[in-house]
Amino acid sequence: MSLNRRNFLGAAAALTASPLLPRAAFAADSIKLGAIHDTSGIFDAYGKPMDQAVRLAVQEINAAGGILGREVEVFAYDTQSDMALYSQYGQQLTRQDRVDVVHGGILSASREAIRQTMRKTKTPYFYNVLYEGGVCDRNIFINGVTPAQQVEALVPYAMGKAAGKKVYILAADYNYGQITARWIQKFVADNGGEVVGTDFFPLDVSDFGSTLAKIQGAAPDLVIAPLVGGAHLSFFRQWAAAGMKGKIPLASTTLGVGNEQKVLTAEEGDGIMVAYNYSQELDTPANTAFKAAWAKAYGSSDNIHETAVSTYQGVKTWAKAVDMAGSLDRDALIAAMESGISIDGPSGKITVDAKTHHAVLDVHLMEFKGQKMQVIETLPQRQPIDTQAVCDLGTNPNDNTQYEIQI
Repeated sequence: MSLNRRNFLGAAAALTASPLLPRAAFAADSIKLGAIHDTSGIFDAYGKPMDQAVRLAVQEINAAGGILGREVEVFAYDTQSDMALYSQYGQQLTRQDRVDVVHGGILSASREAIRQTMRKTKTPYFYNVLYEGGVCDRNIFINGVTPAQQVEALVPYAMGKAAGKKVYILAADYNYGQITARWIQKFVADNGGEVVGTDFFPLDVSDFGSTLAKIQGAAPDLVIAPLVGGAHLSFFRQWAAAGMKGKIPLASTTLGVGNEQKVLTAEEGDGIMVAYNYSQELDTPANTAFKAAWAKAYGSSDNIHETAVSTYQGVKTWAKAVDMAGSLDRDALIAAMESGISIDGPSGKITVDAKTHHAVLDVHLMEFKGQKMQVIETLPQRQPIDTQAVCDLGTNPNDNTQYEIQI
């Protein structure tokens, strides 16, 4: 799936809400699940599989009898990678469509564009993407890895592969990249290293020629790159073309989340180090069954990636919580989610941390090889200790803050 697609130019994204099983099999009134993803535009390589993950999870839920004897219907909007449309469609879903839950958002900016609307309308919201940590809000549940789960594991592993302890950081110039860069700096220092340079890049930057020269001048032993999106993919190609790949090890906190390892050639990508909650190469019965179900639904499983799996697991966790609560009532759902609920998904065991509403999950240290993410080591059930340091929804249930965690 290419990350260098042209933006989709067309009418505003259309709503889709089609039943997945005959209505006669369910009670008359359906449960409405809202989904907001970038299924066109510059982030469609992330958003399309996330949308497909929602639909597959719902199809499986309905095939098993629905939730509380009722069919689940999907109400999905395409934001076309336009932040303004997140606010518009968030309001549409909660105030006009009156959905019972919303799953959506990719960039942190998209999450914050709709989070307050969900809170005001008391619509439970699931954000299923790795992010910078710190969100403390009883109305939201976050399934993606945070820096303490991911970066704390990746940095010492990558430094162990390097010839020395000097590290250069290249990051996307927005909330995620800036905060993640600070976490990298912390964990580099914690492991006896030194950051010799940090550069930030707007999401539309695609020429890294001068940056390559700066890196060569700084002579680091390792480069870590929290870069984001199709334009930033150019860095990894230019890095290989300049002959740097064989000279300085390279790690990333984002590359591969959207299957970028399949866009790069093996010559460009082999050896890049990452750490995520999911890889298609996980050899488990749950992942094998998931990939088979995906291929049956969509013809191929090649486009499954981290955020798609997080989304699928988010929908399944929500469905289990509604069944446990015996009701769609928001407070009953939250109580069920805070009960220590867990599921076994394609990525492993996922447990909801009641204190933060974040996920406790496995993190897999991996390296690119032959356009695949080969699992080197699995670190089981890592806690979101960064967000736990600032967020305690049991003590402060009305908190509504994204904390800048002191690093």
